[in-house]
Amino acid sequence: MATEDSREPFTSMAPAARISLPPGGKAARAPEAMSFVMDVPVEITVEIGRRAMKIADVLRLGPGSILELDKPSGEPLELLVNNRAVARGEAVVVGDRYGIRITEVLVSQDRGDR
Repeated sequence: MATEDSREPFTSMAPAARISLPPGGKAARAPEAMSFVMDVPVEITVEIGRRAMKIADVLRLGPGSILELDKPSGEPLELLVNNRAVARGEAVVVGDRYGIRITEVLVSQDRGDR
C-alpha cells in the first residue's frame, strides 16, 4: 500500500542490530513497571536530509544522478524512533556497514513532531 511518504529511509528493525555502548558504559535499566514493553519492536531511522521534488524530476533520476539534500555537510544526523527525533549523531563506518555515533540525546521538550 502506498503511503504519503514513500521514501525508503535507512532503517533497521533486524534483531541482529548492534548497539555499542561506550567503554565501561552501562545500559539504562528500565523500571520493572516498564518491562512489558521492552520487547515491542520500533522503527529506527537515521535521516541525513530531505528534498521536495516534482514527479517529473523524480522520473528523470537514474544511475549517477546526484540529489542535493537540505542538510549541510558536517551537520549532525537525526536518529528517529517511530518518526520522532530522539537523538543526533555522526555517521561512522562499522566494518562494511554504516552506523551512527550518538553525540546528543534530545530531551522531550526538544523533540519535534514530524
